[in-house]
Amino acid sequence: MHPAGLAVTRFSNCVGFKAGRDHMPDGVDMTRVRLVVPNFKRRLSGVTSTIIQLVPFQTGLDVATLGPGLPDTLPKIRWWQVRALLRQPHGGGRRVWHARRNPEMLGGVVLRHVLRAPLALVFTSASQRKHTGWTKFLIRRMDAVIATSRKTAAYLEVPNTVVMHGIDTARFVPPTDKGEAAAAVGLNPAQRYVGCFGRIRHQKGTDLFVDTMIALLPKHPGWTALIAGRTTAEHVGFEKELRERIARAGLTDRIRFVGEHRDIENWYRALSLYIAPQRWEGFGLTPLEAMASGAPVVAADVGAFSELVVPGVTGEIVPAGDLAAMTVQAERYLGDPALVASQAEAAVDHVARHFPLEREARQLAEIYARFGVAERSA
Repeated sequence: MHPAGLAVTRFSNCVGFKAGRDHMPDGVDMTRVRLVVPNFKRRLSGVTSTIIQLVPFQTGLDVATLGPGLPDTLPKIRWWQVRALLRQPHGGGRRVWHARRNPEMLGGVVLRHVLRAPLALVFTSASQRKHTGWTKFLIRRMDAVIATSRKTAAYLEVPNTVVMHGIDTARFVPPTDKGEAAAAVGLNPAQRYVGCFGRIRHQKGTDLFVDTMIALLPKHPGWTALIAGRTTAEHVGFEKELRERIARAGLTDRIRFVGEHRDIENWYRALSLYIAPQRWEGFGLTPLEAMASGAPVVAADVGAFSELVVPGVTGEIVPAGDLAAMTVQAERYLGDPALVASQAEAAVDHVARHFPLEREARQLAEIYARFGVAERSA
């Protein structure tokens, strides 16, 4: 089932939907909402993706989202309903307002401290850099702070709890046959594929992936490289330069830009190796998605990657921005099918054991329970 359809199924009895056209939710019963997940950024981002994937696993908490940029398959508080946040939910007590960016923290602070809304404020930080004075001001007004990794926690100056992101292990699964998986997305089943997925830009290290493949593919004719993701207007020139670089190397047919896909899980299943070359990352879900789909990962030491990939077991970690190290490690896999196979199996098991979304949702529920917001019994 498509993730959107899955979300509808999971939410059908969540917080009192009023079904509108095509059975999309037309609002929620505000007396029942106990967990508010705001999203004030319209453009798709890692935070937005986290919300879209996680909220369907939080239905027992009577959850609802607020803001643009989220699909209507999620339970939504409409703007005209926001005033209901100034009143207690049915049964009394407080709601939890779970922010993941500064604007959402500010919204919670205004609601509680200016408008006197009965809210407990929770913030998740994925940043791995020194916080500004403004961010510190907002964080100090939170009732609970969550870090997405140990590295992130080190940048926080307040008590915090580490809750690492997970992924939907029912969506990202290994194929029974890589060739069939490749054919399913229109690729040559006789080739093996190495991928780099995400927004195409310098920060994401797309150029490092391209340069690695230019160095290696001529020596490994059985492999083709795939770059999947969106290029925003300000990075069109960056992509154009990469395409020209690939053309000069005579590899246009073997380093392919395949665009952005809603069914990205199908493209992951076609991969035998994944490269995560980012120069900077907050957390980064793509290594988990790749490993769950049966591909070992060579990842730069940014974000939470060193806490996701087990070196020598599910992939390798290389210094950020180190093209030579990335090329050396990638070549080990391109030249050793047995290594790929053994680590692919270990990667699937590793993610299933340690990073299912259910685990993240359960750990968050334990934090919400501190403020009287508990899961409904089944």
